Amino acid sequence: MRKLRRLGLAFAGLALAGLAAALLALTLWTARSGDPSLYPPAEPDTQTVLLVSHGWHSGLVLPRDSLTGEGAGTALRNLATRFRAYDALEFGWGEARFYRATPTLAAFDWRLALSALFTPGGSDGVIQVVGLARPARASFPQADIVPVPLSRKGLARLLARLEASFRLTDGQPAALGPGLYGPSLFYEAHGRFSYSNVCNHWAAGLLHAAGLPITPVLDTHPSGLLADLRWRSGLTASAPEEADLSKP
Repeated sequence: MRKLRRLGLAFAGLALAGLAAALLALTLWTARSGDPSLYPPAEPDTQTVLLVSHGWHSGLVLPRDSLTGEGAGTALRNLATRFRAYDALEFGWGEARFYRATPTLAAFDWRLALSALFTPGGSDGVIQVVGLARPARASFPQADIVPVPLSRKGLARLLARLEASFRLTDGQPAALGPGLYGPSLFYEAHGRFSYSNVCNHWAAGLLHAAGLPITPVLDTHPSGLLADLRWRSGLTASAPEEADLSKP
């Protein structure tokens, strides 16, 4: 009996080691390099955007006035006008049903989450746009906030990718109704949500468009995305007094 138990433990140990090795291999295999011509920015007039991790979901905060610059299109220019009372906007992408039903982690519904993650072919995505009446730190006191300096060209690439995330109806972004908090709206979005394409992948993809390296396996969870930014881009969550946007 003891021999069988030892053999069982040994087998379990080998299985765990094999799983860890496979996960490491997948992490390295799917890692994407950055664009050194875009990041880190070499020019002095950089623009800072903010990666905001809410614990279960990540989004990006951009200056509203950047939404009319190079790379922006009809959708972003429309939002710059619609949210003109606010200096900064938060953008977050997620599964239509789950995202709209989960304002906080306390509202987490496992049935909706599992359906969002494992529906064959993925589920429809939506984008939440939030106008920030106060600086990001004051708006999200419990969040981890990472300032990300971008070059002008890198920001233009990010804006172009963000623009392409919106689904247009009659040439305008299609609003779906109020968002989860603050002055916010949900919009129809391109993209299918699944376990391999969650909100944190979407945020990482925007940063990748701006030239940053990303590691999708790590970026699946917000804590992994924060570790990825620290490991490959040298970026860390800021002190409370530093979590703000700077303009060129």
